[in-house]
Amino acid sequence: MTTMEILKKTRSARGALAALDEAGKNRLLLAMADSLMAREGEILAKNGEDMAAAKGRISDVMLDRLRLDRERLAAMAEGVRAIAALPDHTGRVLAEVTRPNGLVIRKVQVPLGLVSIIYESRPNVTSDAAALALKSGNVCVLRSGKEAYRTARAIVDALKDGISGAGGDPEILNIVEDTTHQSAADIMTAKGLVDLLIPRGGAGLIRACVEGATVPCIETGTGICHVYVDDSADLDMALDIVENAKASRPSVCNAEEVLLVHSAAVPSFLPRLRKRLVEERAAAGKTPVELRLEERAAAIIPGTPAGARDFDTEFLDYILAVKVVDSVDEAIAHILAHSTGHSEAIVTETPAHAEKFVQGTDSAAVYVNASTRFTDGGEFGLGCEMGISTQKLHARGPMGLDELSTYKYVAWGSGQTR
Repeated sequence: MTTMEILKKTRSARGALAALDEAGKNRLLLAMADSLMAREGEILAKNGEDMAAAKGRISDVMLDRLRLDRERLAAMAEGVRAIAALPDHTGRVLAEVTRPNGLVIRKVQVPLGLVSIIYESRPNVTSDAAALALKSGNVCVLRSGKEAYRTARAIVDALKDGISGAGGDPEILNIVEDTTHQSAADIMTAKGLVDLLIPRGGAGLIRACVEGATVPCIETGTGICHVYVDDSADLDMALDIVENAKASRPSVCNAEEVLLVHSAAVPSFLPRLRKRLVEERAAAGKTPVELRLEERAAAIIPGTPAGARDFDTEFLDYILAVKVVDSVDEAIAHILAHSTGHSEAIVTETPAHAEKFVQGTDSAAVYVNASTRFTDGGEFGLGCEMGISTQKLHARGPMGLDELSTYKYVAWGSGQTR
């Protein structure tokens, strides 16, 4: 079936989804979660095929992003159940005004219609996106990258089985069969069929969608995330935050890519940083972090000299660019010049510096004494997320149910004319 045929078939199922109340949608979601675990063997087998095909073609870090096991699949199922437990805001009255002529005007939350997601090699996006779309009242068309297609197809088949078993119309959710650039182009230009396009992946995919889409598109931007260690920082805390933000899972968009250190903290902090991220990790059998150092940092500890593009690169790997600054103002200026607007963090014991950093940076999420790794729908209480929006219109930050909605005005009258 062609991409356009799949889009049309899915859009025609909007009425079946709109007819369901909150209990009906939750019934489908819980059945979808159960079906994921019931078809665990098939899904993991298909993931094994994807992993074997991708080995040697993508980095080990990206392979980890692709890999599924029973624990990760169970977490996906729990994510769907968590979305079922969230309140359904479809039909919620956002505002109401009664005009002098007696006309009652209500601003009512409604679904967008058909939401399409183009994503790369993260299987969990398949179930997260489907569950969020359906709970918010939107039919959904997924387009997976070729590296993860077998896995994504098996997941979608399981989700559709759950929908059917619970008495729903399985055509409210579909996956595009074509993984070439043409299918992505078809979705990007499907005006009248796609109400919102959300790309999830690397800079190239996001840029292609934002620049080439004629349908509404959310920029789920790349994550050049910064951590700034202030002159008053608790250095033990700073080490814990920096290691977590960089090394807990470097392939995700909320991972730290740039470390800024106040010059007053440099003599004591940088040697400890190298010991923690390089020497101790290597001794423990973990992947050490490559430190790419600008000149002032390189004068304190050994590492790789930072190149011209290192402070503008989303590494998605065990690589960290390090720069020395002389003030919180200089840190803010660097972030404003190089950030992609995703997540930034300051480690400080000075409230005035924390407030200046929060007000001065212009990203979707800003942290004081916490890791950037918390920029996540689940961590924000959204169940999971459709993506992290780095733009400002319509949605910003982790996108949950409310960000997959729009509104319309409903006016109740008693014969008023104008």
